[in-house]
Amino acid sequence: MVPDEVDTEFLTAFRTILQEHLEGSSDRLALVIGGGGPARRYQNAYGAIVTGRHDRDSAFVRDWIGIMATRLNAELVRHVLDPLCQDPVVYDPTGEIPFTGRVLVAAGWKPGFSTDFIAVKLAERYNADTVVNLSNIARVYTADPRVDPQAQPLDSVSWAEFRAIVGDEWTPGKNLPFDPVATRRAAELGLKVIAADGKNLENTRAILAGREFMGTRIGDS
Repeated sequence: MVPDEVDTEFLTAFRTILQEHLEGSSDRLALVIGGGGPARRYQNAYGAIVTGRHDRDSAFVRDWIGIMATRLNAELVRHVLDPLCQDPVVYDPTGEIPFTGRVLVAAGWKPGFSTDFIAVKLAERYNADTVVNLSNIARVYTADPRVDPQAQPLDSVSWAEFRAIVGDEWTPGKNLPFDPVATRRAAELGLKVIAADGKNLENTRAILAGREFMGTRIGDS
């Protein structure tokens, strides 16, 4: 959505896909918006200014900066999707949440919890069985392919295998296909997660329609 500048062409096409899907189904969709390029740029700026500071307070600040970027992005998406989205952006997935439209938009919550975790909490709240994680990663790999040339793409992976890949500790700004805290909760709930390339809009259309798609299925069934 915002790799550098706001990708208005992408947002326009994405809105069309959601409109077409919802016209032909009774589904409701919860969209949890990440921080994208702005979050990383502001977190990096903070790190450059307070060079050498890597204590707990620094991680807390970096997390808050990233959260604020998600909220700005989410406000844009909420208004772009009007009238499908009629409710305020959700900041707290555990609080009271009005859901009167066809689409609910959520953003970051508080330090220690990524937008992946928010998606899992909303799936739990609304008894959804699947979370679709659209990012700049087309599939999950056995390791980071930027670091390990032997890394292999996966069509499917169990929760135990996936936890071995991503570890157990959440780090603000860390680029993972699905964050470790969210992974633990999703595994406990028996959720399925689909990891796919968000820029591939026809692939997103196929996912929503329940057709074959390019990506990785994460889960135990």
